Amino acid sequence: MLELIDVGFVVKKGRSRTNILDHISLSIPKNSLIAITGPNGSGKSSLAEIIMGIKKSTSGQIFFNNTDITDKDITDRAKLGIAFSFQQPVKFKGVNVYDLLNSASGELISEEEAANYLKSVGLDAEKYLLREVNDKLSGGELKRIEIASVLARKAELLIFDEPEAGIDLWSFEDLTKVFNRLKAEKKTLIIISHQERILKIADEIIVLDAGKIKYRGKPANILPKIKRRGS
Repeated sequence: MLELIDVGFVVKKGRSRTNILDHISLSIPKNSLIAITGPNGSGKSSLAEIIMGIKKSTSGQIFFNNTDITDKDITDRAKLGIAFSFQQPVKFKGVNVYDLLNSASGELISEEEAANYLKSVGLDAEKYLLREVNDKLSGGELKRIEIASVLARKAELLIFDEPEAGIDLWSFEDLTKVFNRLKAEKKTLIIISHQERILKIADEIIVLDAGKIKYRGKPANILPKIKRRGS
């Protein structure tokens, strides 16, 4: 479904070179929930952004459903069925929540359908549907609205970069319900997270360290290693 072959990402500054990702090779099957974790600076967000096409790898190849997407930009990848939720949600001055959900869906959706997307992330449609997506919304509200817009895209592969950020008032139980529902709908999820409650619901956990895969396996096998070594 998604395959990375020898993917590298090097940042150059003057004469120095920093390997953010160092020869990453991995396959992610359809209808799986993969959690990626690791210490700060390990390359987690860079890996997610390279899969989405926000950043371009400096080496290797990426395949999605047997199509080489290595040189495709973010728009082409979105058209192929990949969606991304940023760690810090984007604001849209002059755009209300309903407009955003319609834009994400790519078609005019009913207010009832839009309300269901908001309900799934713990927001009351009556209060939020016509709210502008701007600075008057809290970080937690913006995060939930962004996740709702990702759901509206109906993409096949969903990438979440630390979805728990800024949603302290929204229970993790509700957040994990969204992820479990998406998996039941045959979606494939890649979730960047440090939170154990998210890591526990994954089919597999990938631990990055210094741009390399340190561990990969079932939560029951990987979580004790993370706790023991502080990874």
